[in-house]
Amino acid sequence: MTPAWRNGLRQALFGWLNLALTAPGVYLWLGLPLVLRQHGWSGTAIGLFQLASLPTVFKFLFAMPLDRRGPRRGAYRGWTVGLLLAYAAILCALGWRELLDERWTLFALAAAAALAGTWADVPVNALAIRILPASGRAWAGGIRSMALCLGAIAGGGFMLLAQSRWGWQAPFLIMAGALALGAALTLLVRDGGADPSGEPAPAPAAPLRTYFRLEATRRWLPLLALLFPFIGSAWFYLKPLLLDQGLPADRVAWLAGVAGGAVGAAASAVSARGLKRLGPGIAVPVHAAAGLVALLCLAAAVGLHAPPAVLIACALGIAAAMGATAALAFGLMMSHARPGLQALDYGIQSSVFSLTRILAPLAAGLLLDAAGPAWMLAALAAASAGVLLLALRTAPGLRL
Repeated sequence: MTPAWRNGLRQALFGWLNLALTAPGVYLWLGLPLVLRQHGWSGTAIGLFQLASLPTVFKFLFAMPLDRRGPRRGAYRGWTVGLLLAYAAILCALGWRELLDERWTLFALAAAAALAGTWADVPVNALAIRILPASGRAWAGGIRSMALCLGAIAGGGFMLLAQSRWGWQAPFLIMAGALALGAALTLLVRDGGADPSGEPAPAPAAPLRTYFRLEATRRWLPLLALLFPFIGSAWFYLKPLLLDQGLPADRVAWLAGVAGGAVGAAASAVSARGLKRLGPGIAVPVHAAAGLVALLCLAAAVGLHAPPAVLIACALGIAAAMGATAALAFGLMMSHARPGLQALDYGIQSSVFSLTRILAPLAAGLLLDAAGPAWMLAALAAASAGVLLLALRTAPGLRL
């Protein structure tokens, strides 16, 4: 098998693993609340249920055991297989019987699923950083973003259909099967347990502290924290926003759920090619500018009460900017991980990404209630303008 074919198969595997990891989270946090609401859960109860997803913020802590010193240090394949199977087992437990009237049991198992999924994400992507060539990292980021978009379609659309047609157990068993298949395929991947570069890993005394002292880290982390959350917040509130503008619910579901996910996946592929060809110095400001333009267009359309066709076009623009920006961020995350500490460094970056991705929609929601959708979108656009200025200043020093 030629190296190109081998790398292509590895990219496909990591795409499947990210899809299998994404779909359960989307179903639990975005799809299942619709089912809970139909069965009489209050808005407060549904909101509190979201707290079960908090493990995503502490991913860097879960990464530490993966890079410990000793003969097993860096055995990312073993961690991947074990955690994928644990995640599948928890999903089977969730689907063992209907839990709509057992709120604490549902919450506990959902929290366990969030923990397993968050933890499994670390060795999956650390393994990708290790075995994929540097030239393929931009494309790997694009594939991961595409997988997240497709996972959103699967978890937020197809799994709801499966639940409606075949009952409570069906989506959990389907998603557990996808994870088990991914674990079986991962066994075919070779991971020698040592970094192929041959460079020694930093001493274990302070690898976390030393990461923040690197010049490349100080340039990259502020951009990582700010590139996605503002365009991501617009995407998060897109469905209720379109409903408030008078679009029918089924049309919004197809537009924001299926069509938006497909556009985001396509934009991810384009972004990956652009990052590889242009380099971070140009690609990062271009993506920041695209997010700013998309937010300005949607803010103007909402503020001026534009017709549905214009709103739909602007919504798809948000989806494209969201998918492209996510692909850019994931591609560059792979380039900012030290040899021998891929899991820890990926965990640090992913925790930063998750924290701002959670906080920004909370602030946007407060502004939405206080001032309305047009002002919320205008504020997100203003914040994106600041990100563009930051990108113009710091992106030329980034590496790929």
